[in-house]
Amino acid sequence: MKVSAVQSDSTLSVRPLDSRTLWLLGACAFASMASMRICDAMLPSLTAEFSATTGQGARTISGFALAYGVLQLFYGPLGDRYGKVRVIGFATLACTIGSAAAALSPTLDWLVVSRILSGAAAAGIIPLTMAWIGDSVAYEGRQEVLAKLLGATVFGMICGQWLGGLVAEKLSWRAAFVMLAAIFLISGAMLAKRARGFATPAPGDMGSVPRRVLDVLAQPWARTVLLVTCIEGALAFSALAFIPSHLHASFNLSMPTAGAVVALYGIGGLFYSRCARTLLRRFGETGLATIGGVCLGIAFGTIAFSPSWQWTLPACLLAGFGFYAMHNTLQTHATQMAPAVRGTAVSLFACVLFFGQSLGVLLAAWVVDAMSSSTVFAFSAIGLLLLGGAFASLIRQHNRRLRGA
Repeated sequence: MKVSAVQSDSTLSVRPLDSRTLWLLGACAFASMASMRICDAMLPSLTAEFSATTGQGARTISGFALAYGVLQLFYGPLGDRYGKVRVIGFATLACTIGSAAAALSPTLDWLVVSRILSGAAAAGIIPLTMAWIGDSVAYEGRQEVLAKLLGATVFGMICGQWLGGLVAEKLSWRAAFVMLAAIFLISGAMLAKRARGFATPAPGDMGSVPRRVLDVLAQPWARTVLLVTCIEGALAFSALAFIPSHLHASFNLSMPTAGAVVALYGIGGLFYSRCARTLLRRFGETGLATIGGVCLGIAFGTIAFSPSWQWTLPACLLAGFGFYAMHNTLQTHATQMAPAVRGTAVSLFACVLFFGQSLGVLLAAWVVDAMSSSTVFAFSAIGLLLLGGAFASLIRQHNRRLRGA
């Protein structure tokens, strides 16, 4: 099997994977990702109700992403100190408050603030789940287990994008947030109850938050992974956020239909998660990074210049497959950047990912208002194609250094 030549975790205990806890963590991750993407397909509804431009409405997306990224540096050390599962459970419950506040929003500014609160709470779910997997699974089998988590997050993305537009049109956008609040409440309560049986990590002098972050950044490979992750987030997520409104404005598709088309992005990711084990054995990490970049370049290039909306069907499917082929490889390396403070390291990974997303969405919103959404897709296509090839080359160089050490 072609995997990176990485140093193994000598302190990792060998024990059966807690499948029930993994399932509950997956449910919380599903809700977190649904919340992240729920505003994508309801942007026209929000802009119509609040008499705002698409760029102004997009603050509900970028605000969530910015808070999500910044708060990573809070949750990572918290998970290392008090237990990752326990922190995830309470963070999920806290998401209920943000979603309920969003449903009651009287103004766009109120909604943006509610989304910021939701992002701040959701920040403690998926990255700490990844860190928990890193603590529980040896590196050789970690990418396969992370791909299972990927299935839950991608399904959440599909539901957020599709149901967000569908419920907004058939009922109201407020009803979508009420449904989301109920999911957070149920999954968070179940996980918090199960977390009572987990032992609290032994106290120790693990240093301040800045010191832990500096310990991660002191590793050259960690800096490389984080840089690639930030660029990936800026290019991929900014383009993804504007596909529904692009289909609505360019081809007069209804928002439920546009949301269903974009849901194919998630289906492409689900397809990757189901064949990740086979692909990893066949192509290795470098191959997956390259394949991911090529698929994303072709897909977003097709969306940018498609003469009819039907072309976006295979393009969204291919984009989802390509993104998760590249991103799953990045996730695996992120769990190994600093095993001693894995929670902090993975949270820093998520921080730069969503800092990139927030910056990318803000810049893309300006480009959409000033030029066109097609310009955003074309730029992302070129950038992600080059990024996939560059990251594959960097992995090969990293592996050669490790073998020579």
